[in-house]
Amino acid sequence: MAKPTRQMHLGLFLQGAGHHMAGWRYPGADSGGENLQHLLRQVVRAERAKFDMVFLADGLTTSAEAHPSQIARFEPLLALATFATATSRIGLAATTSTTYGEPFHTARAFSTLDQLSGGRAAWNAVTTSYASTGANFGVTHPPHADRYAIAEEFIDVVKGLWDSWDDGAFPKDKASGTYADRSKLHVLDHQGKYFSVKGPLNSSRPPQGHPIIIQSGSSDPGQALAARTADVVFTAQQSLDDAQAFYRGLKARLAAFGRTADSLAIMPGFLPVIGGTEAQARQKLALLDSWTDRSKAMRMLADRLGHDISGYDPDGPVPDLPVSEQLQSRARLLAETARRDNLTLGQLASLVAVGRGHYVMCGTSEQIADRMELWFRESGADGFNVMPPYFPGGLDDFADGVIPILQKRGLFRTDYDGPMLHDHFGLPRPPNQHSATSRESVRG
Repeated sequence: MAKPTRQMHLGLFLQGAGHHMAGWRYPGADSGGENLQHLLRQVVRAERAKFDMVFLADGLTTSAEAHPSQIARFEPLLALATFATATSRIGLAATTSTTYGEPFHTARAFSTLDQLSGGRAAWNAVTTSYASTGANFGVTHPPHADRYAIAEEFIDVVKGLWDSWDDGAFPKDKASGTYADRSKLHVLDHQGKYFSVKGPLNSSRPPQGHPIIIQSGSSDPGQALAARTADVVFTAQQSLDDAQAFYRGLKARLAAFGRTADSLAIMPGFLPVIGGTEAQARQKLALLDSWTDRSKAMRMLADRLGHDISGYDPDGPVPDLPVSEQLQSRARLLAETARRDNLTLGQLASLVAVGRGHYVMCGTSEQIADRMELWFRESGADGFNVMPPYFPGGLDDFADGVIPILQKRGLFRTDYDGPMLHDHFGLPRPPNQHSATSRESVRG
């Protein structure tokens, strides 16, 4: 059968204790954000199922009341370097902050990961939403608009540093004594509003040219940044109508930057709860929900709304709160969901405990595949960031049940087309942005 011109992209959103707040309690579930062998098993399983990539989110704060997957976890780039040694094709994506980081360190780290993995690195560039983060760095958390202005410059600097060297810049010619070809070296010498970075990067050009760049902000500044710089966008929508509106709006922004619609993949996150029947799947979700600590769910909701809600009645309506400086788009999504579905504050907290505002698909493998196909064919998504409620069973249910159906329908690959993450997304390798100059060779 001829390969379809368009197939879904699938990412595994890996959380050590599962995405449901109580997923770690499910019979047979393994857990731990610092349980290396457990994490490696999930990554190897995802590669066997032909996922495009595995994604490790990250945050720079914690508390005993946080989601079990987020209380204690590995620094993601170090973990991905370990994953690279156990896999050969699956992409390796991680979050790092543009607000609490330095472009030189970020460029070097992701260039190194791309080298170690043979061209499979992806950077989820986030501005960091939570104001409490500033206290860990001895600074005041910048306002939302400033964070995105910083991110714009930060990403440009990182991409410039990745282009410090042309391809083939290290001939290592013993006869001439030429180790590095100086004519293929470019000094960035960036002087901007937020960063001054001389360069060059002490890393050769990454195998992908530029590692894949992911964005996950859905506010207007977030979408503007994604339209200019991103290869992939992670997002959250609760309905096909909302997904289609976001998809149309973001794709329409691309032309202003000389980009085509297929240069950016939009991948909503969703949490699949799978059973032999729809009733069994709903029973499974009800069991998980029964183990949820309501007080912790309320605190998680407060984080996503950006407001203290401890004084409100959990059995009362969701209060009309102003948009905060934290998760603006997620707060709006949750407020709209509560209004549309007439949810109480406690019910909204329960929804957040399941998938933190992402869409929950509950049903048989066939029903899950049907819903994914509908969103994909009706321009609501180019693929999905899959969020198993617990591991390993939640991933196994999806890989063994849903993926074969998608493959049979020609909607998902049966094998990888190439060795690099750019290959999985059908993206060209970007040329070096610096103009070549003639320089004498470096001898030594």
